[in-house]
Amino acid sequence: MANEPSVDAEKLGLAAARSMRDHWQLFLLEGIALIVLGLLALAQPAFASLAATIFFGWILLISGFIGLFATFRARRAPGFTWSLLSAILAVVAGVLLLDAPLQGTLTLTGIVIAFLFIEGIVSIIYALEHRGSQSGRWSWMLFSGLLDIVLGAILLSGLPGTALWALGMLIGINMLFGGTSLIAMALHARPPSQ
Repeated sequence: MANEPSVDAEKLGLAAARSMRDHWQLFLLEGIALIVLGLLALAQPAFASLAATIFFGWILLISGFIGLFATFRARRAPGFTWSLLSAILAVVAGVLLLDAPLQGTLTLTGIVIAFLFIEGIVSIIYALEHRGSQSGRWSWMLFSGLLDIVLGAILLSGLPGTALWALGMLIGINMLFGGTSLIAMALHARPPSQ
Protein backbone atom coordinates (compact mmCIF):
# COMPACT_ATOMS: atom_id res chain seq x y z
CA MET A 1 0.00 0.00 0.00
CA ALA A 2 2.89 2.37 0.77
CA ASN A 3 4.32 1.83 -2.74
CA GLU A 4 1.15 2.97 -4.54
CA PRO A 5 2.08 6.67 -4.88
CA SER A 6 5.52 5.82 -6.29
CA VAL A 7 3.96 3.33 -8.73
CA ASP A 8 1.46 5.99 -9.84
CA ALA A 9 4.24 8.54 -10.23
CA GLU A 10 6.26 6.06 -12.27
CA LYS A 11 3.30 5.33 -14.55
CA LEU A 12 2.71 9.04 -14.98
CA GLY A 13 6.36 9.59 -15.84
CA LEU A 14 6.31 6.78 -18.41
CA ALA A 15 3.12 8.17 -19.96
CA ALA A 16 4.67 11.65 -20.20
CA ALA A 17 7.83 10.23 -21.80
CA ARG A 18 5.74 8.21 -24.28
CA SER A 19 3.69 11.30 -25.16
CA MET A 20 6.84 13.35 -25.66
CA ARG A 21 8.32 10.65 -27.91
CA ASP A 22 5.12 10.21 -29.93
CA HIS A 23 4.57 13.94 -30.45
CA TRP A 24 8.09 15.31 -30.37
CA GLN A 25 7.51 17.34 -33.57
CA LEU A 26 4.65 19.25 -31.93
CA PHE A 27 6.77 20.03 -28.88
CA LEU A 28 9.58 21.14 -31.21
CA LEU A 29 7.21 23.49 -33.06
CA GLU A 30 5.88 24.84 -29.76
CA GLY A 31 9.44 25.48 -28.60
CA ILE A 32 10.29 27.33 -31.81
CA ALA A 33 7.10 29.41 -31.53
CA LEU A 34 7.92 30.32 -27.93
CA ILE A 35 11.43 31.41 -28.91
CA VAL A 36 10.08 33.60 -31.74
CA LEU A 37 7.46 35.16 -29.44
CA GLY A 38 10.09 35.62 -26.72
CA LEU A 39 12.39 37.44 -29.13
CA LEU A 40 9.50 39.66 -30.25
CA ALA A 41 8.69 40.45 -26.61
CA LEU A 42 12.34 41.32 -25.95
CA ALA A 43 12.46 43.49 -29.09
CA GLN A 44 9.29 45.36 -28.04
CA PRO A 45 9.04 45.00 -24.24
CA ALA A 46 6.69 47.97 -23.81
CA PHE A 47 4.22 46.48 -26.30
CA ALA A 48 4.54 43.05 -24.65
CA SER A 49 3.92 44.60 -21.21
CA LEU A 50 0.82 46.39 -22.42
CA ALA A 51 -0.44 43.29 -24.25
CA ALA A 52 0.05 41.16 -21.13
CA THR A 53 -1.87 43.69 -19.02
CA ILE A 54 -4.77 43.79 -21.49
CA PHE A 55 -4.81 40.00 -21.77
CA PHE A 56 -4.84 39.66 -17.97
CA GLY A 57 -7.65 42.23 -17.80
CA TRP A 58 -9.78 40.17 -20.19
CA ILE A 59 -9.08 36.99 -18.23
CA LEU A 60 -10.22 38.67 -15.01
CA LEU A 61 -13.30 40.17 -16.64
CA ILE A 62 -14.43 36.92 -18.27
CA SER A 63 -13.72 34.82 -15.19
CA GLY A 64 -15.57 37.37 -13.06
CA PHE A 65 -18.69 37.20 -15.24
CA ILE A 66 -18.55 33.40 -15.25
CA GLY A 67 -18.15 33.53 -11.47
CA LEU A 68 -21.18 35.80 -11.15
CA PHE A 69 -23.28 33.48 -13.29
CA ALA A 70 -22.18 30.39 -11.34
CA THR A 71 -22.66 32.13 -7.99
CA PHE A 72 -26.22 33.20 -8.76
CA ARG A 73 -27.03 29.75 -10.14
CA ALA A 74 -25.90 28.25 -6.80
CA ARG A 75 -27.09 31.08 -4.56
CA ARG A 76 -28.35 28.69 -1.88
CA ALA A 77 -24.94 27.01 -1.56
CA PRO A 78 -22.72 27.83 1.42
CA GLY A 79 -20.28 30.66 0.86
CA PHE A 80 -22.57 32.60 -1.49
CA THR A 81 -21.42 35.99 -0.17
CA TRP A 82 -17.71 35.18 -0.51
CA SER A 83 -18.19 33.73 -3.97
CA LEU A 84 -20.16 36.81 -5.01
CA LEU A 85 -17.49 39.12 -3.60
CA SER A 86 -14.74 37.22 -5.42
CA ALA A 87 -16.59 37.41 -8.75
CA ILE A 88 -17.32 41.13 -8.34
CA LEU A 89 -13.68 41.78 -7.47
CA ALA A 90 -12.54 39.96 -10.63
CA VAL A 91 -14.95 41.99 -12.78
CA VAL A 92 -13.85 45.29 -11.22
CA ALA A 93 -10.15 44.42 -11.56
CA GLY A 94 -10.67 43.39 -15.18
CA VAL A 95 -12.53 46.62 -15.99
CA LEU A 96 -9.82 48.71 -14.31
CA LEU A 97 -7.02 46.97 -16.22
CA LEU A 98 -8.86 47.33 -19.54
CA ASP A 99 -9.87 50.93 -18.86
CA ALA A 100 -6.35 52.06 -17.89
CA PRO A 101 -3.84 49.47 -19.13
CA LEU A 102 -0.81 51.71 -18.57
CA GLN A 103 -1.68 52.16 -14.90
CA GLY A 104 -2.46 48.44 -14.78
CA THR A 105 1.03 47.72 -16.09
CA LEU A 106 2.44 49.83 -13.26
CA THR A 107 0.37 47.89 -10.72
CA LEU A 108 1.39 44.52 -12.14
CA THR A 109 5.04 45.62 -12.11
CA GLY A 110 4.61 46.53 -8.43
CA ILE A 111 3.33 43.02 -7.77
CA VAL A 112 6.33 41.54 -9.59
CA ILE A 113 8.67 43.72 -7.50
CA ALA A 114 7.00 42.57 -4.26
CA PHE A 115 7.27 38.96 -5.42
CA LEU A 116 10.97 39.34 -6.20
CA PHE A 117 11.71 40.80 -2.76
CA ILE A 118 9.70 38.13 -0.92
CA GLU A 119 11.08 35.29 -3.07
CA GLY A 120 14.61 36.61 -2.58
CA ILE A 121 14.30 36.78 1.21
CA VAL A 122 12.75 33.31 1.41
CA SER A 123 15.47 31.85 -0.85
CA ILE A 124 18.23 33.41 1.25
CA ILE A 125 16.72 32.06 4.49
CA TYR A 126 16.30 28.63 2.87
CA ALA A 127 19.92 28.66 1.68
CA LEU A 128 21.27 29.70 5.08
CA GLU A 129 19.28 26.96 6.79
CA HIS A 130 20.86 24.39 4.46
CA ARG A 131 24.35 25.82 4.70
CA GLY A 132 25.45 23.43 7.44
CA SER A 133 23.56 20.39 6.18
CA GLN A 134 24.57 17.76 3.70
CA SER A 135 22.26 19.13 0.98
CA GLY A 136 25.14 20.89 -0.80
CA ARG A 137 25.00 23.63 -3.41
CA TRP A 138 23.26 25.95 -0.97
CA SER A 139 25.32 28.80 -2.39
CA TRP A 140 23.35 28.62 -5.65
CA MET A 141 20.12 29.19 -3.72
CA LEU A 142 21.77 32.06 -1.85
CA PHE A 143 22.88 33.61 -5.14
CA SER A 144 19.38 33.18 -6.58
CA GLY A 145 17.86 34.97 -3.58
CA LEU A 146 20.35 37.82 -3.78
CA LEU A 147 19.71 38.14 -7.52
CA ASP A 148 15.95 38.34 -6.92
CA ILE A 149 16.46 41.17 -4.43
CA VAL A 150 18.81 43.04 -6.79
CA LEU A 151 16.31 42.69 -9.67
CA GLY A 152 13.50 43.90 -7.43
CA ALA A 153 15.59 46.88 -6.33
CA ILE A 154 16.46 47.79 -9.94
CA LEU A 155 12.80 47.67 -10.95
CA LEU A 156 11.71 49.63 -7.86
CA SER A 157 14.35 52.34 -8.31
CA GLY A 158 13.28 52.90 -11.91
CA LEU A 159 9.53 53.20 -11.35
CA PRO A 160 7.41 54.28 -13.13
CA GLY A 161 9.66 53.92 -16.18
CA THR A 162 10.50 50.28 -15.54
CA ALA A 163 6.80 49.42 -15.70
CA LEU A 164 6.92 50.09 -19.44
CA TRP A 165 9.42 47.35 -20.15
CA ALA A 166 9.73 45.06 -17.11
CA LEU A 167 6.77 42.75 -17.72
CA GLY A 168 7.52 42.44 -21.41
CA MET A 169 11.16 41.69 -20.70
CA LEU A 170 10.30 39.04 -18.10
CA ILE A 171 7.72 37.46 -20.42
CA GLY A 172 10.23 37.42 -23.27
CA ILE A 173 12.95 35.83 -21.13
CA ASN A 174 10.48 33.25 -19.81
CA MET A 175 9.38 32.36 -23.35
CA LEU A 176 12.99 32.05 -24.53
CA PHE A 177 13.93 29.67 -21.71
CA GLY A 178 10.67 27.73 -22.02
CA GLY A 179 11.06 27.39 -25.77
CA THR A 180 14.69 26.33 -25.50
CA SER A 181 13.74 23.71 -22.90
CA LEU A 182 10.94 22.34 -25.09
CA ILE A 183 13.24 22.12 -28.11
CA ALA A 184 15.89 20.29 -26.08
CA MET A 185 13.32 17.87 -24.66
CA ALA A 186 11.74 17.28 -28.09
CA LEU A 187 15.08 16.58 -29.77
CA HIS A 188 16.05 14.24 -26.94
CA ALA A 189 12.72 12.38 -27.23
CA ARG A 190 12.97 12.07 -31.02
CA PRO A 191 13.11 8.41 -32.04
CA PRO A 192 16.54 7.37 -33.38
CA SER A 193 15.21 6.65 -36.90
CA GLN A 194 14.24 10.30 -37.41
